Amino acid sequence: MNWFGFGFNGFGQIVPRQKDGEYVDSAKVLSPVSLGSLCTCGGKKQLSPKHKTETEKQKSKIVASWSCTAIIQINDDPHVCISGFINDSGGDVNARGLRVPESEGCEDALISERYLTLSFADRVECWSLKPTGRALAWSRVQYTSDDTGPTIKFPLVSGGYIASKPPFFQPLSSQLYAVNLALGAEHAVLLTASGTVYTWGSASHGQLGHGSLVSEEKPQAVEALCGLPMKHVAAGCWHSACISAGGDLYVWGWNESGQIGLPSKGLKDANQRGQNIGKDELMLNKGDSNVFISIQAFPALVDVSEMSEICKVSCGSRHTAAVTSTGNLYTWGWGHYGQLGHGSKCSSDEPKVVEYFSNGAMFVEDVVCGLWNTFVSAVPREHPAL
Repeated sequence: MNWFGFGFNGFGQIVPRQKDGEYVDSAKVLSPVSLGSLCTCGGKKQLSPKHKTETEKQKSKIVASWSCTAIIQINDDPHVCISGFINDSGGDVNARGLRVPESEGCEDALISERYLTLSFADRVECWSLKPTGRALAWSRVQYTSDDTGPTIKFPLVSGGYIASKPPFFQPLSSQLYAVNLALGAEHAVLLTASGTVYTWGSASHGQLGHGSLVSEEKPQAVEALCGLPMKHVAAGCWHSACISAGGDLYVWGWNESGQIGLPSKGLKDANQRGQNIGKDELMLNKGDSNVFISIQAFPALVDVSEMSEICKVSCGSRHTAAVTSTGNLYTWGWGHYGQLGHGSKCSSDEPKVVEYFSNGAMFVEDVVCGLWNTFVSAVPREHPAL
């Protein structure tokens, strides 16, 4: 499994900002680059003699905040390594592949600007990020049971979920049977075992999908999706997405930069001001339509690929990325820092395939959007892409 990154790199969270002691102007990574150096303590598994023929490498996943990237090693030596900016009143540190000793044995993690949250088999810990050492800010015992119900994904925990800031534990009704949860800047999107989508929080940009801009304090089912089972949910800062059991993609919320995949007036206006924009920042806009969407308060079906289903989706601050069942990556929305991966700073309100992977005979397995960047897991392709 190989991870790649592109987009905002202001704190070296994708590639180092220094080379041979010299400052490198690499705040914007416009095309995918390998992230091999994000964790220098990983590598191949130590195998017993009877498994000497096995060549599986250490499995990993990535989580990201605006200024930091955390890579979670999962197999034989579970731990977290951090790259990017870590600050405190005492100063700041630009870390590169910094191994977090407190993370050893963890199963999953989340990272924000101030906290690293670690999930273990028997507990959850939230550590404040400080250059002079981390301090335990909060912890909670994980109660295990013999319940054979559906598997839940972090930040869901028994009885609720873990937020990115205090109060960290937020209770949820057991009647929801939640299996997946995505947290936006001011809202949450939850998936139940039956495939129903619930949202709550701020609706200022239509991100709840209830057809209005009225906020909700408690989880409310997205009625427009009722009767249509979903299998995955995602949340950006002010937009949301989900994938149906049949592989269709639905997106709703703010469309200022085309992140919904519908015609964006914001991009058209930017095109009309094109004389003030460099060539590599011109916006790609569907433009033939006179109908533009600024806020999409109901879920909208987005056509990404006619040839294949959608199996993964992730949302950044104002961009979206989706993986098809044939291993292709599509991105759209705000691209000023290169977070769309097309080799430019173009924005787009139309899903575009990232040719770095499709032309490079690589099969994309997963995608994770940071706020202004994107991280992709890909392996060599065994069969031609459709």
